[in-house]
Amino acid sequence: MTAKTGQEPGKGTYKCTNCGTEVNLGNGDTMPPCPKCSNTTFDKC
Repeated sequence: MTAKTGQEPGKGTYKCTNCGTEVNLGNGDTMPPCPKCSNTTFDKC
């Protein structure tokens, strides 16, 4: 599953498709841009 910045993809860990930085989200959290490279797409781990 690919999630984009601004979406609410659900609780879990997501990995940036550009640099691999992981972002942890809770229920109801909105996906931020990558804190390291500002990429906007993530894959669920």
